[in-house]
Amino acid sequence: MDQLINLLAHGEEVIDVDEESFLLFAQDIASNNLGMLNPRAPTVEISINGNEYIIHQSPSLLSSHRAGGTTGAVLWKITPLFAEWVTNPSNPLWANALLSQTSTVVELGTGISALVALVLAPSVRHYIATDQEYVRKLFRTNLDANASISVSFSNSNNKAKGKSKGSKSSKSKSTSSPAKSVNNISFTTLDWETDQAASLKECMDPDDAHGQDGEEEGDEDKGFDLLLSCDCIYNEALVAPFVRTCAEICRLRPTYVAGSEEQSSRRKPTVCIIAQQQRSPDVFETWLRETMREFRVWRLSDDVLGEGLKSGSGYLIHLLLAKDK
Repeated sequence: MDQLINLLAHGEEVIDVDEESFLLFAQDIASNNLGMLNPRAPTVEISINGNEYIIHQSPSLLSSHRAGGTTGAVLWKITPLFAEWVTNPSNPLWANALLSQTSTVVELGTGISALVALVLAPSVRHYIATDQEYVRKLFRTNLDANASISVSFSNSNNKAKGKSKGSKSSKSKSTSSPAKSVNNISFTTLDWETDQAASLKECMDPDDAHGQDGEEEGDEDKGFDLLLSCDCIYNEALVAPFVRTCAEICRLRPTYVAGSEEQSSRRKPTVCIIAQQQRSPDVFETWLRETMREFRVWRLSDDVLGEGLKSGSGYLIHLLLAKDK
């Protein structure tokens, strides 16, 4: 499992909750306010890797009193930064072949924007986005509105930024089919408190659900190569079900056991990437304490994260690997 070992070399393992929280929150942190990009606009334009995306939002839904929350009704600032980072070819997930064209990815709390799915899906086998049912309609609207965009890694060094309506973006070379950017994206509801993670692949095409690893080992692969979540940690009451869902999804694959001689012959463990905005140290500590019961945790280095997500940016990226039960 040299690929995974190489990936972990790009981070520092977190051993102590209090020490990690002090290290992160004692430094000067850029102010990102609540973290919403432009919550009053019905549409926003985002440029990522030389491609421009039109994202439809629902300001009225955001300000409503819908039971179960409405934070997914608009685009949050961290999402374009994360989308650009995760699709950069220098990202160690790609450089170490832990992400490839045969990968399956699942996202928790995708929100209405579909932005990470739109940017990442053309480069993987299948992408499953999950959230509450109220997200579905606008999620599909945003997939359809951006279906003609062909995504390429060739311009991945461009900065991701919000742009006013009417601005123009540079053209990029196309290496992916526009149709694939929509056709290999599935949306399904997933309630962290009541739903079973094991059923996620039921919304995929059977051939995709088996995947390359399943064909090699002769059994069905119910798991995923990458689990990601972007800015879903802001409410202490949701921390425990969120972490439990992450652990259930990651344990659909064998877990990572350091130094195991058997690891190389087993399916690769699911890599979990959690991106979040720095807000409340209390909420962060609650999340990290709960997470470290189920996962080993690494904080990725500034060299890997780049300017937009590095220390002091107001954003945090942690890599998780489920512990063996």
